[in-house]
Amino acid sequence: MSDKTMTADEAVGRLASGMTIGIGGWGSRRKPMALIRALLRSELTDLTVVACGGPDVGLLAAAGKIRRLIAPFATLDSIPLEPHFRAARQNGTLEMTELDEAMFMWGLTAAGQRLPFMPVRAGLGSDVLRVNPQLRTVASPYEDGEELVAVPALRLDAALIHLHRADARGNGQYLGPDPYFDDLFCEAADSAYLSCERIVDSEELMSGGGPQTMLVKRPFVTGVVAAPNGAHFTACDPDYGRDEAFQTAYARAAADPEGWAVFVKRFLSGDEREYQSAVAAFHGAMGGDGV
Repeated sequence: MSDKTMTADEAVGRLASGMTIGIGGWGSRRKPMALIRALLRSELTDLTVVACGGPDVGLLAAAGKIRRLIAPFATLDSIPLEPHFRAARQNGTLEMTELDEAMFMWGLTAAGQRLPFMPVRAGLGSDVLRVNPQLRTVASPYEDGEELVAVPALRLDAALIHLHRADARGNGQYLGPDPYFDDLFCEAADSAYLSCERIVDSEELMSGGGPQTMLVKRPFVTGVVAAPNGAHFTACDPDYGRDEAFQTAYARAAADPEGWAVFVKRFLSGDEREYQSAVAAFHGAMGGDGV
């Protein structure tokens, strides 16, 4: 029942190099970007990242912080392939374990249930088993004897997620169209850090959306971070949509080393307050070239 509030930098300060970090959200939707930006400011490296990837994966890859990525995809949604992820794969600067989306979900579920693996049909008859030769199949011990994929548990040292509302105790509420896998990330992790648009009283959580929106429960949350606009530039509907103009500028800058250096200096060289101020100035100067 204690107050779990902390800053983004304090949350990231509890992480360590070499950890396996799960990142919630989906593509360019409701990513914990304020926490990702804090991670970029840190000295952490050699990370294994588990995510339905978006600009979180791109930024961490560009900064050289990912050793291994476990993901079903890495996309900006309206831009099909995350540009920094693509460059990292083409240049071989990170190891990759690609899983079917269902395999990914059941791997997190297995970890949350503290099971070593989960038997699933997903992946059978596909190239997933060919590109991941470490995956194994198991035979059903029952009369049917069906062969299934044994998806290994995706156990996490820590999880980072972003939700719409939370209380100081760690209960988290989503108000958008999809919970994604955020609750599974928290349950699969030894510690979980939840950033949110607003920290509210517990009573307001229950009255604003109904109990079905109470996605994350406090026993699975270590820290709560107030981060208004903290999913930017990804979508956080209904609070705000994806910042398509900024995302376009991000992708354009990622394609050019000089342009990327300018982008980093302008948007990623300071703290979160400076980032949000730079974004506001970007939109105020939209008559120019954007970056």
